[in-house]
Amino acid sequence: MKGSFITFEGIDGSGKTTQLKKLAESLERAGRDCLLTCEPGGTPLGREIRKAFLETKQDVEPLAELLLFAADRAQHVKHLILPALAAGRIVISDRYADATTAYQGAGRGFDLELIKSVIAIATDGLKPNLTLFFDIDPESAVDRMAFRGEHKKNRMDLESLDFYRRVREGYLNIAAAEPERFRVIDANRSVDEIAEETLDIVTEHLKSV
Repeated sequence: MKGSFITFEGIDGSGKTTQLKKLAESLERAGRDCLLTCEPGGTPLGREIRKAFLETKQDVEPLAELLLFAADRAQHVKHLILPALAAGRIVISDRYADATTAYQGAGRGFDLELIKSVIAIATDGLKPNLTLFFDIDPESAVDRMAFRGEHKKNRMDLESLDFYRRVREGYLNIAAAEPERFRVIDANRSVDEIAEETLDIVTEHLKSV
């Protein structure tokens, strides 16, 4: 793998998408070749899958949700991420496999061994070189989501505060288990403060690539 694979994680409302865009702007100004992507929906097929289960008004069976995320990821890895990395690009993804561990594992309560098996099949073993987790109080995140325009809301925005508390705890457990890959960033601060720390961490990481 010639390039570098960086992922941004956080509960909904953590501000990670804003930070991803700001980081990409800084890296591109520095002459870095970056590919921005996201899950779900990083490929044309993925966008159809995203529409099917995030924008639907129907009740979605949790197992169907888990498998649809895996289908989106399998397409994403094979058709977008791996080719970009082989070309030496920096791939920055808004969510990846850790989201499944946190959301469907800790949040929905699926057995973690099942989660690991599904992730392994979908990713073919591809793991990020660096993961940034934007850690925010779930109460603040839920308050932020309440002010989103209706066109920006999806099914996940309607989850309970307790659900997001479980998801956050799931992310923190991953961070504790993989400190060499995970960086926890306090997302309760200003956008500029967070952006500065994010750029420092990524710049230092890229020096070693």
